Amino acid sequence: MSLNTPLKNLPRVTPKYAQALAKLGLLTVRDLLFHLPARYDDFRRTVALLEEYLEQTVTIEGRIIKAKNIRTWKKRMTITEVFIMDDNEIEMKAVWFNQSYILDSLIVGSTIRLSGKLSMDDDVFSMSNPAWERSARDATNTGCLVPIYPETKGLTSKWLRWQIKILLEAAREMPDVLSAELREKYHLYDIFTALTELHFPESREKLLRAQKRMAFQEMFLVQLQTQKIKKDWAGKKSLSIVFDEKLIQSFVKKLPFTLTDAQRKSTFEILKDLEKPQPMNRLLNGDVGSGKTVVAAVAALQVVSAGHQVAIMAPTEVLAKQHFESFCELFKDYDFNIALLTNSYKLLNKKSELNSDSELSSDFLALAIKRDELLDEIKSGEINLIIGTHALIQKDVAFKNMALVIIDEQHRFGVAQRAALQQETASINDGAKKTIPHLLTMTATPIPRTLSIAFFGSLDLSILDEMPKNRKPIITTVVAPEENHKIYALIKSEIKKGRQVFIIFPLIDESLSATMAEVKAATTEHQRLSEKVFPEFKLGLLHGKLKPKEKEEVMQKFKNREFDILVSTSVVEVGVDIPNASIMIIENAERFGLSQLHQFRGRVGRGAHQSYCFLFSQKKSERLRTLEKTNDGFVIAEADLKLRGPGQFFGVVQSGLPDITMENLTNVKLIKFAQEEASAILKVDPQLKKHPPLADALQKFSEHIHLE
Repeated sequence: MSLNTPLKNLPRVTPKYAQALAKLGLLTVRDLLFHLPARYDDFRRTVALLEEYLEQTVTIEGRIIKAKNIRTWKKRMTITEVFIMDDNEIEMKAVWFNQSYILDSLIVGSTIRLSGKLSMDDDVFSMSNPAWERSARDATNTGCLVPIYPETKGLTSKWLRWQIKILLEAAREMPDVLSAELREKYHLYDIFTALTELHFPESREKLLRAQKRMAFQEMFLVQLQTQKIKKDWAGKKSLSIVFDEKLIQSFVKKLPFTLTDAQRKSTFEILKDLEKPQPMNRLLNGDVGSGKTVVAAVAALQVVSAGHQVAIMAPTEVLAKQHFESFCELFKDYDFNIALLTNSYKLLNKKSELNSDSELSSDFLALAIKRDELLDEIKSGEINLIIGTHALIQKDVAFKNMALVIIDEQHRFGVAQRAALQQETASINDGAKKTIPHLLTMTATPIPRTLSIAFFGSLDLSILDEMPKNRKPIITTVVAPEENHKIYALIKSEIKKGRQVFIIFPLIDESLSATMAEVKAATTEHQRLSEKVFPEFKLGLLHGKLKPKEKEEVMQKFKNREFDILVSTSVVEVGVDIPNASIMIIENAERFGLSQLHQFRGRVGRGAHQSYCFLFSQKKSERLRTLEKTNDGFVIAEADLKLRGPGQFFGVVQSGLPDITMENLTNVKLIKFAQEEASAILKVDPQLKKHPPLADALQKFSEHIHLE
C-alpha cells in the first residue's frame, strides 16, 4: 500500500463505501489522510459515576451486566438498552435509538467505554446515544479528543476514524513540503506527526501545534502562488501611457463635486502604473458609494486620449448598462465613441451619428446597432470605450489597440470565471502582438487588511476609505417586531415627500427549492404590503426567477419613479444607483452577514436627502448593533471577519482552502512569515527546481485552489 493506492482497492472498502468516499472527492490513501476533522468532541474526562458530573460530557468505563432491544410498536422504533456497572458497583443505563445492530457487539460480561452527556433517569445514571468502544481497544471514539469529520450519507466519523487509524502509517513515506530548516525555524511538526496529531490528538496543545503547521503550509503555498503570478505578470510588456496632467486637471475641475483625498491618491497610483512598460495589475477597493466610477473614468480618459481602446466589464447586464449611462454622461463633452455590448444590448454612443433630430432615450444618447456591425466598429478602432459583461472576452470579439481592461465587482464573477479573467485579459485579442493590456479590478466589498495580505498578494492595492463630503451618514436602527408599525408610518410620510423605499428579504439557500420558497415568500409579502400596509402606493417586485431583461425593466421603472416601493429578494444589484431612494428595510436581518447588510444599506443614501436603514430582526442581536454604530465598511468588514471567520467572508470559502487555513487567515504574523519565506525561496530558486516536493505541491495546489 502507498499514498497513491486507490481506496476502492483496500480490503475494508466495499463498493458502497468507495462510492460514498468518491462523493467527498476521496479517491486515494493520500486524499483520506488529508480529509481533516471539522471539529473534535472532548471526551478526555474519564470519571466515576457521581452526581457532581451530571449534565457534563464525560467518559465512563464499566462492565456490561444487561443488554436488550425493545421494539415500540406505537412509535415504530427499536430502543437498545445496555446496563453497565463501574468499579464502585454503581449502575448506568445507555440508550440508542434505531441502532439494533449495536447489540451484536455489546456482549454481557465485556468491558466498554462510553462517552456522552451524563444525566439521571428515574434515579439511575444514564446516557443517550453515547459514543462507545471496547476498553481493550486504543481510545479512538471515546476517552480522548474525538475527531468529527465532514460526512456524507453512508459514511460516519466512526468508520472514517477506524480506516484512518490503520492507514496513518503510510504518511511516514510522504515527502515533506516544508524543509527541515523551515520546520526548525518556526517550531513546526513534520508532516507525519502533524497528520497523526490532527486525526488523533494527544492533547489540545499538540492539536493546535499541528493545525498551525498545516495553516503555515497552505499560507506558504498561497504566497508562492501569488508571488509567482506577480513575477510572471511583471515579466510581460504593456503600452506605456504618459500621464497628461493638463487633460486630467481639466476633467477633474469640470466635475460637479470635489474628489476626496483617497480618490486623488488612488487616481495618481493608477496613472503612474499606466506609465510603466509592465502591465498594471491593481485592485481598487472602495466602500459602497466611495466613488470608484470616477477614478476608473480618469484612467479611461487618459488611455483613450492617448489613442487606445478601453474595455469595462461588469458581472451583470444591469450594472453594465448603468456604467454605460454613467460614462456617456461623464464624457459628453469629449469626442469619444462609447459602446455597450451584452447578450441583450448592442448600443452605440457615436458623436458623429448623434444629432438633435435622433429619436433617442431621454436618459442618455445611444443608438441600437446589430452585433456584427458593432464588432466591426470595435475591431476597426472606431469605438474608444467598450462596456459590457463577460461577453467582451468571447472569441469573436477583437480589438484594434486595447490598452486597459477594467473589471468591476470582480468577486461577483464566480471563482472559475475570476481565475480565467486575468488569463483572458493577458490573451485578449487586443490588436497588439507583443503587449497585453493594463488591468484594473474594482470591488465594493471592503476587504480586511489580513485578507488582502493573504489573498491579494499578486495585486497592488488602492483603497478608497473616505466618503464624498456631501454624503449624509445613513441612520441605521435595529427594529423589534412590535415596532414595525412605527417604521411603516415613517415610510408613508417619506413617500409623500417624494422619496422611495427598498424592502429586502433574505435568500436562505442557493438551492432551487429554497429559491422558489423565497420567490413565493417575496410574492406573498408583496401582496400583503400592497393590500394591507401600503394600499395607496405602487409596489414593484424583484426576485431571482426573473429573466435579466425583466429585472432590468423593474429597476428602470423604479428609477423612473413608477414604483414607490421595491420589494426584493437579496438579488438586488450591488452598484445600482437610485438617488431618490432614502429608506431601506431588511427583513430577518439576523440571517445576513454584516458585510452583506452594509452592501444592501449602500443602495440608499446616494442623493441629497437624509436616508435610513431599518434592520427588522426577530431576535435581539448585539451583532447587528455594529451597523447602528458605524457606516465605515472597513470597520464592519473587520467585525464580520471576527464574528463569522474568513471562510464566510464574501465566499472565500469557495477558494478550496482547508478550514484550518481559513481559521488562521486572521493570523497576520503567520501570513507575514509565509510571505517572507516564499519570497526568499523564489529569489534563489524561481522555478523551484531544487525543491521538488514543493514544486509538486504547488502544482497540485494551483489546480485546486482559486486565488483572486
